[in-house]
Amino acid sequence: MSVPAFNRHGVWAIYRFEMARFFRTLLQSIVTPVITTSLYFVVFGSAIGARMSAVEGVPYGAFIVPGLIMLSLFTSSISNASFGIYFPKFTGTIYELLSAPISFVEMIIGYVGAAATKSIVLGVVILVTAAFFVPVQIHHPAWMVVFLLLTATTFSLFGFVIGVWARGFEQLQLVPMLIVTPLTFLGGAFYSIDMLPPRWRTVALFDPVVYLISGFRWSFYDTADVAVGISLGMTGAFLVVLIAVVAWIFKTGYRLKN
Repeated sequence: MSVPAFNRHGVWAIYRFEMARFFRTLLQSIVTPVITTSLYFVVFGSAIGARMSAVEGVPYGAFIVPGLIMLSLFTSSISNASFGIYFPKFTGTIYELLSAPISFVEMIIGYVGAAATKSIVLGVVILVTAAFFVPVQIHHPAWMVVFLLLTATTFSLFGFVIGVWARGFEQLQLVPMLIVTPLTFLGGAFYSIDMLPPRWRTVALFDPVVYLISGFRWSFYDTADVAVGISLGMTGAFLVVLIAVVAWIFKTGYRLKN
């Protein structure tokens, strides 16, 4: 039995369509994170940093940079991917897509690839903005790129699942607001979890976001709340689970074909 050829044109068409939405609002997409990041440094970097000079030997303003990037990466990846697949469901064009000569894998590559690309661009913008406020060091640039790609891809897949599951625009916001954002703040975006009381530190270790932020921060400053190998393992495990969920969605047609 011959293996079907990879449909590059189909993947590129989905990817280009999704990226077109990003470029139509390019100014807003760039200006908003720049302003938000600047405000974070004014509030957290100046107000709190004046009372907390350093965390684990890193100036507080610089310490929160990886957390800020991860916070934006999580929310952007989920938002872009969930809206990207939900909108065709809402308009009914999903049936045209499902009947097109493109496989489910190719469809996912197009949607998730575009969402991850947007998130990575946003992360780079935040990193450049942060460099104007604090001295940013990247001790392990290769690993920084690995964590950036893994996180953007993983949460874009998560957003894809949310977009398929959601029955309305309200549900698109439900999971990010009620689950992802609280987990991000508990996950040490603006502090080391070693600063938490022992009971809360134990609770935080059940938060998968802790491992993502910790590994990403290690790539900057050689300091981490948990071992880097564990961070990579947790990220990979989350990615595998999401791949399995997406495979099940397309196998059963869950909320796609009905």
